[in-house]
Amino acid sequence: MPERMVGKQAPRFEMEAVMPNKEFKKVSLEENMKNDKWTVLFFYPMDFTFVCPTEITAMSDRYDEFEDLDAEVIGASTDTIHTHLAWIKTDRKENGLGDLNYPLAADTNHVVARDYGVLIEEEGIALRGLFIISPEGELMYSVVNHNNIGRDVDETLRVLQALQTGGLCPANWKPGQATLNV
Repeated sequence: MPERMVGKQAPRFEMEAVMPNKEFKKVSLEENMKNDKWTVLFFYPMDFTFVCPTEITAMSDRYDEFEDLDAEVIGASTDTIHTHLAWIKTDRKENGLGDLNYPLAADTNHVVARDYGVLIEEEGIALRGLFIISPEGELMYSVVNHNNIGRDVDETLRVLQALQTGGLCPANWKPGQATLNV
């Protein structure tokens, strides 16, 4: 039986990543927590596919909005950092990513995808899972899509802002609206 993760401490991770300056470096939840940052961790199935670049570049194009909300975005798949870099160096017009504003991490041993419950074991790839983690390391939000369906950056930003209110947000709440008074 699957175990509930939301409302608990998020699984800690450290992964090699391709940084925005194209250098290889480790990224970790601990580092984001130490810097008092929210973490938006999302998994995608694999490099050089079709839906994935639309999500990855959409998140990158709106990275300033995540940064304004004290959030660090980390994309991850089970591909290597070398494959990530090759995809980043491929122009967007050729189904590449081009420059990104956040790191792409390599979960080559599948540990992180497994810990977050998004690993398709028989294929060795991740589902489209997205997780929002508080600066204290609590997993506050989790959504997993079928791999055919891309995620919505507006919804991710809306949920992040709702979580940061610390209040009760009714259905269809939008940033700037009042929270519930009870």
